[in-house]
Amino acid sequence: MKPPALTIFASAACIALPAYAGTACEVKSGATTAALVELYTSEGCSSCPPADKQLGQLSRQSGAQAVVVPLALHVSYWDAIGWKDPYAQKTFDLRQSALLANRKNHIVYTPQFFVNGNELRAWRSDLPAAIRAINSKPAALDMQLKMTATGGNVLTLTADVLAREQKATGALYVALTENALTSAVSRGENSGVTLRHEHVVRAWFGPLPLVQGGASWQQRIALPAEWRREQLQAVAFVQDARDGSVLQAVSTASCNQRGEL
Repeated sequence: MKPPALTIFASAACIALPAYAGTACEVKSGATTAALVELYTSEGCSSCPPADKQLGQLSRQSGAQAVVVPLALHVSYWDAIGWKDPYAQKTFDLRQSALLANRKNHIVYTPQFFVNGNELRAWRSDLPAAIRAINSKPAALDMQLKMTATGGNVLTLTADVLAREQKATGALYVALTENALTSAVSRGENSGVTLRHEHVVRAWFGPLPLVQGGASWQQRIALPAEWRREQLQAVAFVQDARDGSVLQAVSTASCNQRGEL
């Protein structure tokens, strides 16, 4: 099963958009660094469901003061071993490998967690502490992210980045995620199990290099019919071009909690 086809309209520089009550969400990054938590997972992997559950509960378990942005990226290299993951994309295989390219121990596996670009093997015990450590650092740049329903089943995503130093190097990434997904797996290691997923990455954009420390980006997306708009969230983050660390991240999750989109 292939991921649903997206209709993506031509991108352009960021422009002002009208704010329609109940159909727009705009968020800004804070004074400290958010923790971007990436989980590389697969429905074909029997050891992945506990990690999926951990990611789904991460915001609640991290505490009210934590600033955490979770992403579940389903890889495709398990697809040939009995069960084809409907959420897998080869793009995520490549990103997982890229995160490890310059590391001492570059072993790709599932489930594999990264926190702000760095692998965290002891995720069962160390995720809260890793998130707190990142949140204690002052932000290196400012970000603004907007998601607007522009009629029909179309969303417009707009992201802006302004580094506090123009010499900052890095690239902007934007993702669209969906919550409350379920799959009844009929083959492979999880045969007979109904899996539940949160923060599943549906669409991925980037890298978009910073220019003089900043970036502006906008994209209109026609959503596949099976995607539920009320369960969608937008995420944006900037990754340092030199060491692969994530400098800042922001999510529209707070708007979902308030029922704004």
